[in-house]
Amino acid sequence: MSSLTPSPGSPGAWQATHIFYAANPQPLLVNCVRPLVARLRADGLLSGFFFINYWLEGPHVRLRLRPVSEEASGEVRRRTEEAVDSFLRSRPALYEVDSGFLNDFYNALFDIEYPEGDRGAFTGADGRMVIRPNNSRSDEPYEPEYGKYGGPAGVALAEWHFAHSSDLVIEALGTMNLHLRTVLLGTSAQLMMVMAACFLSDEGELADYLDSYYEFWHRAFPGTGFIGSEEYDRNFEQTAPGLGRRFRDIRRAVAGAELERLPSFLRGWATHCLELRRRAAALAEAGDLVFRSWDGSRDEVVKDPGAALPLLLSPYMHMTNNRLHVTIRDEAYLSHVLGRVLRADIDRPAEALS
Repeated sequence: MSSLTPSPGSPGAWQATHIFYAANPQPLLVNCVRPLVARLRADGLLSGFFFINYWLEGPHVRLRLRPVSEEASGEVRRRTEEAVDSFLRSRPALYEVDSGFLNDFYNALFDIEYPEGDRGAFTGADGRMVIRPNNSRSDEPYEPEYGKYGGPAGVALAEWHFAHSSDLVIEALGTMNLHLRTVLLGTSAQLMMVMAACFLSDEGELADYLDSYYEFWHRAFPGTGFIGSEEYDRNFEQTAPGLGRRFRDIRRAVAGAELERLPSFLRGWATHCLELRRRAAALAEAGDLVFRSWDGSRDEVVKDPGAALPLLLSPYMHMTNNRLHVTIRDEAYLSHVLGRVLRADIDRPAEALS
């Protein structure tokens, strides 16, 4: 055992570091976060890890690390600060968002997500969202979304899943040409296909879900032009055949427990998603998933896996797209197209699908 490894015990508290980086986060994730996490794991100092991309107060990466014990917390914090500061000095983001289009874009998001009564902590004297200094970091409290993920047991499951999702995305960023839009959207679409097929085996239910997922984003951004529909229809004929074939192959492999038919990248993701589904269903059946109602007025225990799984699938799928740096607009587009190609399959005679 490494001399740096603390004695076994309960994990320490989560540490949240917000890294304000006004550029594509790929270099930060591949050249800073990946080696930091690898070293912490190798030295037995890390119990949990994940990241998300976020826009509030300026574009930034929210890095979450859980030390293996409270005794390891100081060392994990020190190494994190050292790694992040070194990266920001050597490869700073050069773009500023204190004026121009991006600031207007983030303020539009701000207006939608934060009504007047909730925004005071994030606004300046002019009423606009405060932008944190570029190439800076900040230690922040870790605030799990218990209402969204099903209470403490659901959050623990989400944290387990997020580590796998974060590892998958960082590996893809380091080995695939995700800077190319076609590659990025193709990768996102296939990961969405796999996760959705693993969670919802009935094709009619899956098609309804994909339609509702698109409608959710369409309603979330009314009148902004962020989420379109007419342009989605114009692009459908070009993208549908290839996506339809791949989605069909994935559904067949998952339904027939023939994951070896999938490429290795998708095979590992499918294996993980099926285990995630199994764990989520078990929590529901045990009465351990407690969601906040849509109006925020009460907690609801959801014991039926058929009801719980779609509730979890949406944030799980969205956060994987978030890590890939796929925009909400593109995510909505992909769910729209996937729903259409699935419905086309459902309506087509069985002999035409062979």
